[in-house]
Amino acid sequence: MKKFLAYLCMIACIFGLTACGSEEKLTEYEQQKVDVAKQLADSIVMNLFSDFMDDAYVDFYDEYTMEEIEYMVGNDTGLMVDGYAFSKAIDSFYSAKSSIGLITGVTGSSASISGKQIIVEVQVTGEKKNAVAEIIFSNDQFLKLESASLNPVSSMSELMGRAALNTLIGMGTVFVVLILISLIISCFRVIPKIQENAAKKKAAREGAAEAAGIDNAVTQIEELEETADEADGLELAAVIAAAIAASEGAASADGFMVRSIRRR
Repeated sequence: MKKFLAYLCMIACIFGLTACGSEEKLTEYEQQKVDVAKQLADSIVMNLFSDFMDDAYVDFYDEYTMEEIEYMVGNDTGLMVDGYAFSKAIDSFYSAKSSIGLITGVTGSSASISGKQIIVEVQVTGEKKNAVAEIIFSNDQFLKLESASLNPVSSMSELMGRAALNTLIGMGTVFVVLILISLIISCFRVIPKIQENAAKKKAAREGAAEAAGIDNAVTQIEELEETADEADGLELAAVIAAAIAASEGAASADGFMVRSIRRR
């Protein structure tokens, strides 16, 4: 019984993987819309946008509004377009001219349905290189043109060159960062010496300022002592003159003059 259940599980897994790998089959109506979208892309859209590699056509549509563009394109080709998407498609095809040159032919196309859109990819050959035109229609009965762009296809040599350039840029960036890190680490040896020299200079300046302050203080003290001695001498002279005046019986010491005082 267990073996039978294991076989059933294996068979169910195989059928599940097979169903996941198979493409969803389109209905008859969806297939008709896809076929019509491919025809519109090959016969109308590509012929129309190929002309936009000429400067005259680009300048012509710049003079009209989005609504006027929708009306003119619909009247001339019978194709419903979105005016804004149409103007962006003109810019895309015109800018691709510098890399692929003029369009020389169409080699094939494929279409698929993605939700509310039908995406058509047209293989294009150019004077310089090939490209892929991606044309998107609305997934309804109107098949309105919603977007169109021309994307150059890079060759293998271009892809390899681009990959090599990216590798060189990445490796160069890594080496530059490593060099910067090594320089920063080497600066750690110099920073303490710079700090030590700055500390010595600061200490020398502070010592010089302190010495100058001491000298100023000593000078001020000496000046004060000299001033004090002169004041004491004057007081002593006044006392002696008063004593002499008293011994002589004079009323005041105005007539006496002390010329010198000798300490014993």
